[in-house]
Amino acid sequence: MYYQFWASIATEGNISYIQIPFNVWEVCDTQGTLTIEGTMDEKPFTSELEPLGKGMYRIPLSDSLSALLTGKTSGINIRFTIPNRKAYIGGESPYSFEEPIRRIDSLKLITQPNDGLCGQTCIAMLAGVTLDEACEIMHCRDWQASMGKMVDTLDYLGLAHEGTIIYTQGAEVTLPKCAILMEKMGRYSHYLVIYDGVYYDPTEGIIDDFEMKNLVGYLEIRTFA
Repeated sequence: MYYQFWASIATEGNISYIQIPFNVWEVCDTQGTLTIEGTMDEKPFTSELEPLGKGMYRIPLSDSLSALLTGKTSGINIRFTIPNRKAYIGGESPYSFEEPIRRIDSLKLITQPNDGLCGQTCIAMLAGVTLDEACEIMHCRDWQASMGKMVDTLDYLGLAHEGTIIYTQGAEVTLPKCAILMEKMGRYSHYLVIYDGVYYDPTEGIIDDFEMKNLVGYLEIRTFA
């Protein structure tokens, strides 16, 4: 899985860096010392992330990385992946992208009975299963459904998606037909699904409009209609 965002160079003393605009622990479901590889303005790079605590990281800019940007300081297109990341859900799946749990051609609203289950509820809606079944498949309880876990679950269920999570950071964008959306809500992200122009919110129910300024990012889900 790739993560894409637009960034500016910041400085602290004599150190230049690019701040990653999301919580890596939550989104990637990965902790510890992390090496990433990807592109800066389509130029390949590899870097070890600098941890800042509580899941926040930044990309330190060495002389070689700074040289890739040829003096550019903002509007930098960053796209990276974490090589050798282990999938959260192990074991052999009974599903595949050719034979998924279902082919998404509609969506039925499911709401969460209490806070902390929005990620599992999104999976339940996309997979066409109950919330209890989604929790069992994902092996996670309240407040445990990260975007990383959701992506691994989509793969396990054979639900095809794009290979890059796009971080819009509040910018106006044209959303795809179907996607998992990440909404800014305090320390954590709130997850909801868009399908065919309608927003399916695990907390609010069906809503017709969404404040783009609150959108952190999205992952496009492929459909069959």
